[in-house]
This record gives sequence, C-alpha cells and structure tokens, in this order.
Amino acid sequence: MPSDALENLASIGLLDQVPFSRDLMNKMLTTAQLRLADSRRLENSLETRFDCAYTAIRAIADAALLANSYRTLTSKPGHHQTTLQCLAHTLGVEIQVVRILDGLRKQRNLSDYNGELITDQALNECIQQALQLQELAKRKLTTTSDQNS
Repeated sequence: MPSDALENLASIGLLDQVPFSRDLMNKMLTTAQLRLADSRRLENSLETRFDCAYTAIRAIADAALLANSYRTLTSKPGHHQTTLQCLAHTLGVEIQVVRILDGLRKQRNLSDYNGELITDQALNECIQQALQLQELAKRKLTTTSDQNS
C-alpha cells in the first residue's frame, strides 16, 4: 500500500524502507495509548502533559509509517516534521489537520528548546488531536496489519 509520495521520500533519503512488524507497530500504538493517558493526568505539569500528548501523536504517526513498511531516518534533521506530514499518505489525514499537528510540533520545540510555557489551549488542542488520531489509527491500522499478515 505504499504511496508514490512515500516512495519519493525514500528516494531522497528522508524515509527508510523496513519490513513490516505487527509486534513493533503494536508496541508503538501501546506507547501512544500510555502517553495519552499520562497527558490527561492533572497532577502533571502542562508542559509534561503536552509533551506526552505530542509523543502519542508521533508514536501513532510512526506506527502508520511502519504499517506501510517505512520509518523516518532519525539521523536527519526534521524527522518529526516528516513523520507528521506522512500522515496524509499513511492514514489519509486531511492537510488542514497535518498543519495543526505541525503547529503542535513547533509549540513542542518552543517549549523544549526555548522554555516557552504551554497554555491550556495548546494542551487541550494537542490532547484532542491525539485522541482523534488514535481513533483513526484504530480503524485503519487494524485493517493494514491484517493485510500484511
């Protein structure tokens, strides 16, 4: 099911083709589920909660790439951005949503690298996006993993 876009990204060295592994994909989805649960724990700081929700988004995006037999090259700058942009091809996420997710990535960078504080609004958006992406992944990746068996 690899798309031309994913093949093109592989040809320019942003993605690496890998064998599909249901076990690894399920581990990624479990990581997303655990991080999403942590993002909703009120005793955690807004920054920790945001980081957990963002990590859930990224884990789902990584699982979706793996379902298509790809992964990003973490040695290349911008691999988080590439992973999120691939959601349009791996899970059929609308471009407007990919832009929102990329904005959350930028907010995460500002928090991690510049000490910017996370707002309630940014946290709520990140959690909501993670929840929606998790539901989409449950529907689409179950089918994909069954086809790859």
